[in-house]
Amino acid sequence: MTRSPVLTLSSLAAALTVAAACGQGPSGPSGGPPPVAVTAAVVTSRTVPLELQAVGHVEASERVEVRARVDGQLQRVGFREGDEVVAGQVLFVIDPRPYEATLAEAEARLARDQALLDKAGQDVVRFADLARDDYVSREQLDQARASEAALKATVAADVAALETARLELSFCTIVAPISGRSGDLLVHAGNLVKANDVPLVVIQRLSPCRVSFAVPEAELAVIRTHHAAGRLGVAARVRSDGTEAIRGELSFVDNQVDEATGTIRLKAAFANQERRLWPGQFVDVVLTLGEQQGALTVPAQAVQTGQLGQFVFVIRDDQTVESRPVTVSRVHGTDAVVAEGLSSGERVVTDGQLRLAPGATVTIKEPGSG
Repeated sequence: MTRSPVLTLSSLAAALTVAAACGQGPSGPSGGPPPVAVTAAVVTSRTVPLELQAVGHVEASERVEVRARVDGQLQRVGFREGDEVVAGQVLFVIDPRPYEATLAEAEARLARDQALLDKAGQDVVRFADLARDDYVSREQLDQARASEAALKATVAADVAALETARLELSFCTIVAPISGRSGDLLVHAGNLVKANDVPLVVIQRLSPCRVSFAVPEAELAVIRTHHAAGRLGVAARVRSDGTEAIRGELSFVDNQVDEATGTIRLKAAFANQERRLWPGQFVDVVLTLGEQQGALTVPAQAVQTGQLGQFVFVIRDDQTVESRPVTVSRVHGTDAVVAEGLSSGERVVTDGQLRLAPGATVTIKEPGSG
């Protein structure tokens, strides 16, 4: 006959202790999931600049294509390509001899016709005296006066031709119309050049310079409002430079919106004394419209995007988190400016969101720690 085991009070207590020990995991006596280690930041109220960001390209403040105004053989080049030139500096000399000969011919023609005019004037005076005494007819006097008038017109034409010859001779010496940096030399000494043909060289003024950029037309109203109130600062940063941004100011707002892109063209002026900006270069542009007082900011990495829009995990006083929808108005640097959803002083999770769910318990670790 088999005897059933007898369960004593002491053995029952031991069994319960073992069972409790087996059911206790790393989460603690409560049996829930372990706390999630996260980094956190405090919602801060501060003054934030109102800025618009864009990509722009650099333009010279002045750009001139130097061309010949007369035909001829290029005799001399007075600079080296890439040189800085000043307004009035001799750049090219075209062989002046054909134009000197034309000028001498014009001077001789004027002298001849002036002598004939003087003779015609004397004839008119003499014929007038003779006509009073009826030694010559009235018709002869009129003919003398007509000859004098015709010669006056001829002399006037000769004077104009002489001025044209002098002007064309002056065009043989080509001077810099502006101060700036010369570009590639497109025609060299010995070549034949034609009037108003290809440019001989292009000169661009680099100091000051301009940066052209476009912003969405939706920003036009606020730009005009702030621009009317005063000067607007613009910062340009060269992507490959690695140095601080260059400061300038808004100088131009286009008079129409580009229908194809829905943008408005703006330009900013920069002194560019150090020549850090170069025509044709692309730069990152920041247009500062003003300042927003008391803006709520959080690190941009705290803002997550879900099916219902943007949200952040807010840490409660009991170290649990809640998922709260927020409205981000813009991003300034590494911070997001929050228009709705948060209050100053609250704590938000900045790293570790992928392991979180609403109501989860967290422990806060130092940024960068494992």
